[in-house]
Amino acid sequence: MNNFSLHQVLPSKEQIQQLPVFQNLPLQQIQVIHSLQQCHAIEQELKTCTLFGFDTESKPTFNKGEVSTGPHLIQLASRDQAYLFQINPSILEFLKAIFENKNQMKVGFGLKNDAHLFRKKGIELHNVIELSKFFSAFGFSNPMGLKNAMALLFQVNFPKSKKISTSNWARKILTPHQIEYAAADAYAPVLVFEELLRLDLLPKSIPSHLLKLSMQPNTIKAETDA
Repeated sequence: MNNFSLHQVLPSKEQIQQLPVFQNLPLQQIQVIHSLQQCHAIEQELKTCTLFGFDTESKPTFNKGEVSTGPHLIQLASRDQAYLFQINPSILEFLKAIFENKNQMKVGFGLKNDAHLFRKKGIELHNVIELSKFFSAFGFSNPMGLKNAMALLFQVNFPKSKKISTSNWARKILTPHQIEYAAADAYAPVLVFEELLRLDLLPKSIPSHLLKLSMQPNTIKAETDA
C-alpha cells in the first residue's frame, strides 16, 4: 500500500521536474487503430472492460472563426492496453456503443469540451467521469490537472509537451511522440481513478456496482534513469 497522507503537499513546478519520470505503457501495448476491421478485431476485449481512461485530441485551430472538425483521435485505455482511434465516420459509429454504455466508466481530465464535441457528432456520453474535481479532500478547491494529480498521488513527473499537444492530430501517420503522449493521457487517469477509489475519495453518486474494481495498490513505475 502506498505510504500516503491526505495532508501531502503538492510539489512545486520545480520540485515536480526533479521527480522520477512517469513510465508509460510500452509501445507493444499501444494500438493505433485506423480501420473498422481493426475495431472488430478488438471488439470483444473492449466490451469486457469496465473502466477506460479517456481523452481526445483534435487538430488545433489557429485562425479566427475557424471551427474544429475534431476529435481526430480518441484514446481509450485499460490498465494493460491503450487504444488510439484515428477517427472516421465508421470508427466513430463503432465507438458510439462504448460511450453510450452506462455500464462502462470513462474517466479522464479536462473533458468538459468533449461532451460538446461528441454531441455534435450525435453521441451522448454516459458515465464519463471528470476526475479533476475529486481533490477537495486534499485541500484543493480548484480543479486538479493530470500532471499535478500524478505528482500528488504518485510522486512522479508526468511530462506534458505543448509542442506535441498542439501538433497535427489529423495526420495519417502519427509520430512516435504523438503516440506516446496520447496513450499516456488515457492510461494515467485509470491509475488516478483506482488510487482515488482505494482512498475512498470518489463521490457516492457513482453506482456501487461500477466500483467493484481491483482494489490492489497501484504500482506506478518511473524512469529513474531518465
